[in-house]
Amino acid sequence: MAIQGPFTIDCKTLFPLGCGVVSAVTPINDFERSTRENPVQSRDRETGLPMWSVDVIDFDPDARERTFKVKIAAEVQPIPPEAVSGVPVRPVYLEGLQMTPYIKEGGIRPKIAYSLRCSGLSAPKNAPVAKPDGGRTESGRAA
Repeated sequence: MAIQGPFTIDCKTLFPLGCGVVSAVTPINDFERSTRENPVQSRDRETGLPMWSVDVIDFDPDARERTFKVKIAAEVQPIPPEAVSGVPVRPVYLEGLQMTPYIKEGGIRPKIAYSLRCSGLSAPKNAPVAKPDGGRTESGRAA
């Protein structure tokens, strides 16, 4: 039996150090139905909801891939969480996160890559907060 379709994964499992929004949330155009004069927004095949896109960055400094494009199926344009003072990107939690592996062609040889999609954006739960005591966070790690 082959496993089909996307895998559901918690945002904290995929991004243990967190992730942040680095672009605006934009509609994804349906290239088959759109024209130059009349862009048509793509819809999710399963739910029929409009599709949106946002770029996020992995906060892990050792991550091989740092930036990801995440597709969002939502009735209205998702709004990223409020900016955090002193942080150049907006920390985000990807609600209802799913990943789909695929073969990425190009380069010397093909490699496994992942497409990401979610159902919404929210502020991270229990996000570490920088403390004035030597840059330590609530988790005890250096900031």
